Amino acid sequence: MNRQQAEIQLQKLFGFKQFHDLQWQVIENLLAGRRVLFIEKTGFGKSLCFQFPATQLQGVTIVFSPLIALMRDQVRSMQEKGIRAAAINSNQEAEENAAIIAKAQNNQIDILYIAPERMENATWITAAREMKIAMVVIDEAHCISMWGQSFRPNYRRIVNLVRLLPKNFPVLATTATATPRVQADIIEQVGSDLIPIRGQLLRSNIKLFVVTVASEDEKFFWLAEYLPKLKKTGIVYTGTQANTDIFSNWLQFLKFNSAAYSGRLDAESRMRVETDFINNKYDCVVSTNALGMGIDKPDIRFIIHTQIPQSPIHYYQEIGRSGRDGQEAFAILLYNPNEDQELPRSFIDGSKPSVSKYEKVIAVTKKALLGRNEIIKATNLKQTQVSVILADLIDQKIINEQIVGKSKKYFFNPDAPALDLSAFETLRNAQNQELERMLEYTGITSCRMQYLCNYLGDVKQTTCSICDNDTKQQLNVVSSEEMVLKLQEFRETFFPVLEVETQRSNIINGVAASYYGVSNVGAALRHSKYEGGGDFPDWLLRLTLKAYRKYYGDPKIDLIVYVPPTESGDLVKNFAEKVSSVLKIPISHKLIKTSPTAPQKEFQSGISKKDNVHGKFAYQTPAEIAGKSILLIDDIFDSGYTIKEIGQYLTNIGANSIAPLVIARTVGGDI
Repeated sequence: MNRQQAEIQLQKLFGFKQFHDLQWQVIENLLAGRRVLFIEKTGFGKSLCFQFPATQLQGVTIVFSPLIALMRDQVRSMQEKGIRAAAINSNQEAEENAAIIAKAQNNQIDILYIAPERMENATWITAAREMKIAMVVIDEAHCISMWGQSFRPNYRRIVNLVRLLPKNFPVLATTATATPRVQADIIEQVGSDLIPIRGQLLRSNIKLFVVTVASEDEKFFWLAEYLPKLKKTGIVYTGTQANTDIFSNWLQFLKFNSAAYSGRLDAESRMRVETDFINNKYDCVVSTNALGMGIDKPDIRFIIHTQIPQSPIHYYQEIGRSGRDGQEAFAILLYNPNEDQELPRSFIDGSKPSVSKYEKVIAVTKKALLGRNEIIKATNLKQTQVSVILADLIDQKIINEQIVGKSKKYFFNPDAPALDLSAFETLRNAQNQELERMLEYTGITSCRMQYLCNYLGDVKQTTCSICDNDTKQQLNVVSSEEMVLKLQEFRETFFPVLEVETQRSNIINGVAASYYGVSNVGAALRHSKYEGGGDFPDWLLRLTLKAYRKYYGDPKIDLIVYVPPTESGDLVKNFAEKVSSVLKIPISHKLIKTSPTAPQKEFQSGISKKDNVHGKFAYQTPAEIAGKSILLIDDIFDSGYTIKEIGQYLTNIGANSIAPLVIARTVGGDI
C-alpha cells in the first residue's frame, strides 16, 4: 500500500484527507512489519499511527494502555467511526471481559485495548495464545523504562512478550516524554531493531508562567483572582488527594463549578467526572496526576499546578493535555519555594522499597508457593510495593513464578544470586537530579518552553515567544483583607466528605469535621487518644455538629451507633453520648466486636485492612435495627474499611440507612 492508496482509506475511515509526514513514516514502517519507537508531542495524532494500520492488517491489534480513561476515550472514538474496537479492564464485569475476549478470538475485533496488568492474568495469557494478533502497541512507552516518569513493573511483561514475536512482526511504542536516556533504555529493553522516529516537541500555543508565592494561602488568593479570567475549561493539579478536595471546595465556595478527581474515587465516580468534564459540565477539575494521561479533551484551556511536579518530564506530560486543538492555552505553576520541595522529595524517597521490605517478600516465598495477595497479607506491605519488589526479584532471578490454575504463584529460587539494589539507588539519585532541574525551571530567565524541549532531547527549538520570560508578563498574587476574610470563612465551613457509598449496602456518603493533618483538630485528637489527654474537647463536638448540620441538613435519624473501640477506650462512646444529648437522638451501646481487631493504622495494604475488620462486628439485639436510620459515629476515618464493614453489617440486619459522622479524616499516613 502506497501513501496515495492509504490516504484514500484514511478519508473513508477517519475523515482526514492526508497524513502528516511523520505519521506516514511510522505507518509505512509498521505496514512493512518493522518496529518503531515514535516520540512526539501530545496532540500530534500518535494514536492514528496504530489505529489506521489496525484497520488494514489481518487480525487483532493489541494496545497496551496504562489508563482506563484513555481506553474508554479511544474505544468510543473508534466505535463512532465504525471501527471494531473494545477494551478489557478491571472496571468491567468478568462476563463482559470474557465476551470481548471471545470476539477477539473469533476475529471480530480490530483493536483491543488492555492494561499492562492484564499480563499477570493467567486467563488472558491463555486466551491471547488463541488470537490472531496482527500488531502490538505499547502506548506511553516511557513506562517501560525505570528512568521514565512513571515506571510500571508490568510493562516489563510486555517487553518479554515482544521479544518472543517474529522479527517481521509490527510493533509500535509511543510516548511524548522520552529523554535521550529513556529512549536508549526503551530500545535496550525492546530490541535494537526498534527504529526511533522523533518529532518536534515545541507546543507554540501553550503560554507558560511561573508564579512565586510566599505561602499556601497565596495559592488560594491567586486562584480566586485569576481563575475567573481564564477561558473554560481546565485542570488544577494538586500534590495530594486531600488537596483535590480542599481546592475543589474552595473553587465551589467562590461559585466556580469544579469537581475533585483522584485515585480515592471509585470507578463509577471517576467515569462520571471524566464524562462531565469532556462535556464541559465543569469549569475545571481539581486532580492529582491521576487525570494526566487519561483524558483526551482537545479544548482544555488551562493547566494550573498548585504543587511543583517531580521533574520536567512530569510537567511537560501534564501541561501537554492543554490546547490540543491548537488554540491558545495557559500552563501556570504556583510555586512556594519555602515549602513545595518537601512533597516531591518524599515521593522520591518512598518510591524505593527498603531492604527490609525486600527481605520480607523473600522470606515468605521461601516458606510457601504464594499468590500476590497472599504475599501482601503475609508481609503487611502495600500492593504497589509488592508489585515493584516482585518484578525486581523476578528480573534478578531471586524468585520464580508459575501458573497454578488461573492465577500466578511465586516461590524462592534456591539457586538465587545475592540481592542487588544498586539500580534503585541509582534511580533515586537520578530522580533527585530531575527534581533539581524542575526547581531550576522555576528560576530561569530564558524561554521556558525551550528549556523543557531541550531537557527532553529536542535541542533544535528556538524560543516560544509567548511564555512569561519571553513576553515579560507576570501573573502576580493579589491579596486583600477581603480575600483573607473570605478564605477564613471557607476554612470554618469546609468539611471533608467520606466516600463510602456502595451498591451493596445502605450506607451513604458521610462527613468529617476536618482533615486530620491540616488543622488543629488532629493535634487535639492525638492529645486525647494517644497522649492520655482525656475526653475529646467540647470545641470538637461543636465543630463536628456544625459539619453534621451543614452536610446532612435536618435528616430523619432514629438511632445513634458508634464504632466499638480498638485502643481509644471510652473516648468515642463518650463523644457519641454528647452528640446524642445535643441532637436528642437515642443512642445504642449494642454494637460490639465479636473478636479483637488490630488498629487499622498498623496495616499498609487495603487487603489487610479489610481482612482485619471483616466479620468482626455484631449487634446484640439485631431485630431493633430493622427499618431504622442510623447515625454512625467514629473519631478518625482512614481507609474507610471499618465504616464500610459496619455499614454492610447493619444493612444485612435491616437498617434503612447508615450515615457516617467522624471528627477527622486522615490525609494518608498522618497518625
